[in-house]
Amino acid sequence: MAVPKRKMSRSNTRHRRAQWKTSTPQLVPVTIDGTVHQVPQRLVKAYERGLLHPEG
Repeated sequence: MAVPKRKMSRSNTRHRRAQWKTSTPQLVPVTIDGTVHQVPQRLVKAYERGLLHPEG
């Protein structure tokens, strides 16, 4: 595991953390029981197998 050689200042730590941003999941159309639903791409197989049920 990487270990810092010196302590990072509070200011530098907070500036670094402030740059992190989340992104919205890429939605893909999937047909389930004859209706088209927009689901996240990484969950398509779970919806197709019936492990997850779309709301609505």
